[in-house]
Parts: sequence; C-alpha cells; structure tokens
Amino acid sequence: MWLLVLAYLGGVLTIVSPCILPVLPFVFARTGQPFMKGGLPLLAGMALTFALVASLAAVGGGWVVQANQYGRWLALLFVALFGLTLLLPRLAERLTRPLVAAGGRLSEAAGVDARPRPGASLLIGVATGLLWAPCAGPILGLLLTGAALQGASIATTLLLLAYAAGAATSLAAALLLGGKVFAAMKRSIGAGEWLRRGLGVAMLVGVVAIALGLDTGILARISTASTGGIEQALVNRLASKTSAGSGTMMAQIPRAGDQPAGSMMAAGDAMKMTAKTPAALPIEGNLPSLDGAVQWLNSPPLTAQALKGKVVLVDFWTYSCINCLRTLPYVKAWAEKYHDQGLVVIGVHAPEFAFERDVGNVTKAMKDLGITYPVAIDNDYKIWRAFNNQYWPAHYFADAQGRIRYHHFGEGKYAESERVIQQLLREAGGAKVADGLINANAQGVQLAADMNEVQSPETYVGYRRAEHFVAETGLVPDKATAYNPPSQLALNDWSLGGQWTVGPERAVSIAADSRIVYRFHARDLHLVLGPGADGKPVRFKVLIDGKPPGDAHGIDVAPDGSGSVTEQRLYQLVRQTAGVKDRTFSIEFLDPGVSAYAFTFG
Repeated sequence: MWLLVLAYLGGVLTIVSPCILPVLPFVFARTGQPFMKGGLPLLAGMALTFALVASLAAVGGGWVVQANQYGRWLALLFVALFGLTLLLPRLAERLTRPLVAAGGRLSEAAGVDARPRPGASLLIGVATGLLWAPCAGPILGLLLTGAALQGASIATTLLLLAYAAGAATSLAAALLLGGKVFAAMKRSIGAGEWLRRGLGVAMLVGVVAIALGLDTGILARISTASTGGIEQALVNRLASKTSAGSGTMMAQIPRAGDQPAGSMMAAGDAMKMTAKTPAALPIEGNLPSLDGAVQWLNSPPLTAQALKGKVVLVDFWTYSCINCLRTLPYVKAWAEKYHDQGLVVIGVHAPEFAFERDVGNVTKAMKDLGITYPVAIDNDYKIWRAFNNQYWPAHYFADAQGRIRYHHFGEGKYAESERVIQQLLREAGGAKVADGLINANAQGVQLAADMNEVQSPETYVGYRRAEHFVAETGLVPDKATAYNPPSQLALNDWSLGGQWTVGPERAVSIAADSRIVYRFHARDLHLVLGPGADGKPVRFKVLIDGKPPGDAHGIDVAPDGSGSVTEQRLYQLVRQTAGVKDRTFSIEFLDPGVSAYAFTFG
C-alpha cells in the first residue's frame, strides 16, 4: 500500500521540476477552452504517451527476466543509471534530449494559439509527455526495472496506474487553477529537486549494498518486488479455501514467484468421492489465446479457434514441480481414455527455474514421464498471462464452443474433474461417452502425498525466497562462503555446511564434501538438483538421523544412502514406509558443482 502511495506522489512530483516549465505555457493556453475540445484531448495525448513509454519499458523488462541469473546484474545496472539521472539532472537531460526535441517539434506543429482545436490539443498532450521525459523517465524507470527483477505482476500494473494518476492529478490542477499553480510550481522547484537528488543517492547506496551482498532485502524494498508478497498473500488466503497445490509467479513475471497456501486432497480420497458435478456448469469466459508459445511439442501449434468442436483440458505444469508430477497420472489417463471421444489435452509448460526453460530438458522429461499429448512451451508466460493463471498445477476445462466451464488448482478433486469431462463431452453430442472413473496407477514420485503426515512446507534454497535458514553466518548472497550448520535444528529449519555460493534461485557447492541439512516431518522428501556446469555427475550420500536410510530411501537413493545427480530435475531422496516423525535429513555432495533449488514434501 505504501509503495502505491509513493508511486502516486512520484507522479505528482514530476511536474515540480524545471523541465516542465517549457510545456506549461501551452497547457495554460487551453485553460479557457471547453474541456471536451481542449483539456480532454490534451490529457488523452498525455496518457497515450505514458502508455507507449511503459509498454516499451515492459518489453525491455521481459528481456531482462529471460536473461535469468544475468538479468539481476543487468537490472542493477539500470537501477544505478536511473539513480544517477535523479542525482544529476544534466545526465537526464542528455539521455532524454531526443524525446525533448521530438516534443518541441510536436508543440510547434500543434500551434500555440488558443483556438479550441481537439487535434492540436492532442498533439500538445503527446508533446507534454515527451517533454516530461527528463522528469518522468528516471522514476518510471525505477518502477519498471524493479518489477523486471521479479517479472510482470498485478503489483507492477497497480504501481504504473498510481504513477499515471499522480501525473494526471498535477496536470488537471494546472488546467483548473492556471496561473496560480504555475507560480506555486516555480517556488517549489528547489525542494522538488533536492527530493529527487536524495532519492538518487538512496538508489545508488542500495545498488552498492546489493552488489556487495550486504543486504538481500534492500532491492525488494526499493523495487516493486516487496509488494508482490502482499497481493499474493491475499490471493493465497482466498484460494486456500477452495483449492490446493503449489504455484508461483515470475512473478511473475514472470515471478517465478510465491507458493499459494492450501490443503491438498490425497488421490485416494479423491477417488472415493461420490459427489457429482452440477447439472449445469457455469460459463467462466472464453478459452483464452494459445498464441505465444516459443515451441510446441507432440503437435503443430494449436489455436482456440481451431479447437472449437472439441472439449479441451489445459494443464499448466512444470516438470520439477512435485504437485504437477502427482497429477500427471490422472491427466495422462484422461487423455488416453477420452481422446477418441472428443477430448484434447494440452499441457502448458511454464518454467519456474531457469533450467526448465531448456526445451531439451522438457523434451527429455516428457519422454521419461510418458507424455504424448500436445505441450506448449510457455517460456515467456504469454499463455499463463492470457489465462491470468497463478498456480502449478492448474486445470482449465473448456466446452466444444470454446468456453471455460470449470477450473481446479492443485492436486485432488480428480473424480469431480473427470465428471466434468464426461458432462462436457455429452453436451458436445457424444453418444457413447465412457462412464466410470479411471484408476490411475501412480508410482514413485507421482504417488499421492500422505497429507496427514506432512508438516514441512516447500522450502527454497536460493536467497530470493529462502526461509527458516539457520547458520552461524546467515545467508550471504552471490559470494563464496563457508557455512557451518548448528548441532541441532528445530522442525523445518535447514542449513548449509561447507563452501557454497547462494544465488537468487539456487545454491551452488564450490568444494567437495559440502552438505545440506533439514529437520523435517513428512513421508517423502524431495530436492530439486542439477549437476555442475560441465554436466558431470555429482555423487552424494544421504543420512537420516545420522544413519543410512535403509528402507526409508527414495527412488533416487540406494539403501546405503548413495546416489548421484546426473540431470536437472526433482530427486526423491526419502520415502518412509512407517513411523513418520521429526527427522534430520542430511545430504553430502562428494563432488563440487551441484546446484540445489528447492525442497518439497509428500
């Protein structure tokens, strides 16, 4: 909320600067004209110019997000540049000189007479937007560059709207009050400039602190990232009453973002459900566009228009997500059972981690998982945003007329979802729609979680979303550091041992015999891992309460605790057969270079 207020005030303050003075006479020349012919076109031109600048900046921000780990440093460079423009008005003037020149030419083309010409007023509005660039550019750039670190989000849009509203308020005041406002602006220019310079100094201090790894929270406090958690927490609280699972967003941008809370339904419970779907499913909207995928696997590109006449199930997933993996047996079974009856299943693979953007990794995962239906690679999150989706996994069901009729987030409700498929197929004219429910044969990591025993949350190892980390030194971002775990951990605390470099989304071991310890309570423990940059396997040893796991070993671990990281994916390291209780998990990597991303439980 406070960032929204500050963004609004930032928009208001753009008018309190010397660079606006050349434009104000043109604005005031229209104060005596009818609002519809003078003021409204001017405001429309102003708004259109800001919209264009924001759109271009958003495109640039999207490129920064795609740069993954390098994007953070590039974004810091832009933050430093914007900080300098706030501190040094001459630098801002030089950087924005082309925009100022274009604004001046538009002003001349529009004319400065007072005749009520809507076209001229529109051009004056565009010129105003361009001539304001030295003032608006740095502040607007700060908002967009901060947002680029976490991806596009609702918070970003709200901040831009607040900023534009502030600028419009200043301009409206100028139009209504005329010369009085003009005189007051002249008197307040000095204070406004000192405020801008103070903000510039604060930004540069923050950049230095972040680059040196002094405080991982500074960037979140000076960017839009800190607002994402507020909105997401509200969404999570509402969603938890009706759905379950895990999800995020890059942020979002793509936030590759926060996990929504909720209670998951075990697969066995779902199969025991006897409740049937309503006689009439509501219409939730049209099936959004499927354009924007960087590649399609198992199929040529599909469009919403071409799919009319078919019942469509869209499954948002990513291959290292444990919740997605546990829903796959049902999605695959539905695709097989109802394919000849008119059902089209489409997987939309939206990556959470950088390695999931690699189409080769996705292709191999699909082969290993036995996925034969079409999959859209949504690396740019265009389909994700078209659906306004926020979760992995998420299932959207569309009827033969191309209308969304049902959705479900997370695991569970498999029986209800299959009843929806059957009902939509019958509505489409299917005469021989199969009755009964599938009996998914889930094994390994795809076996449903025992949620009665899960008391440990999904836990990220990268500092961007790390929680419950304990060690003598604390997490040190982006710097090789020696860590020593405490002798005892409380439930859900974790720590590192040995030499590690902790980045935004992963921790990388830089020496042999580095380890991770976690005090957990669940039947299963999984860890998303990847080998070194050279691709060579990394050997590891797993211990539970200081002993080899024995019968409690996961499918990627031998009974003696040995195993190796050979590819970037989710590894099941613990599966207890009985006696679930608080346990201390430890994994020691015998070779350097492993990347650790996130723990999940089941």
